[in-house]
Amino acid sequence: MPKVVYVSTEGDERVVEAADGETVMSAAVRNGVPGIIGECGGNNSCATCHVWVRGDFADRVGGPGDLEDDLLDLGVEDRRPTSRLGCQVELTGDLDGLVVEVPPTQA
Repeated sequence: MPKVVYVSTEGDERVVEAADGETVMSAAVRNGVPGIIGECGGNNSCATCHVWVRGDFADRVGGPGDLEDDLLDLGVEDRRPTSRLGCQVELTGDLDGLVVEVPPTQA
């Protein structure tokens, strides 16, 4: 089971165990991580699960697809090169220990 570390604006870390195939968004919502709302239920249509992927995980996670890229452009005010929608990041053993930051605009 991969673990995800969610980092708040204040630097607080919350470690969550996720099931293989679960998304960053669904693991956060299931565990009550502040700032990850997932209003659309993971349908890639709202951007309320925006995160910044930290460190060397950015290459492993990869970049957004076209629709996700458009939502990030339109739906978030603090986009970074490592911005992703948590609903589009599927967790696998390769991503065990993934660290994501929750932007302050969502906190």
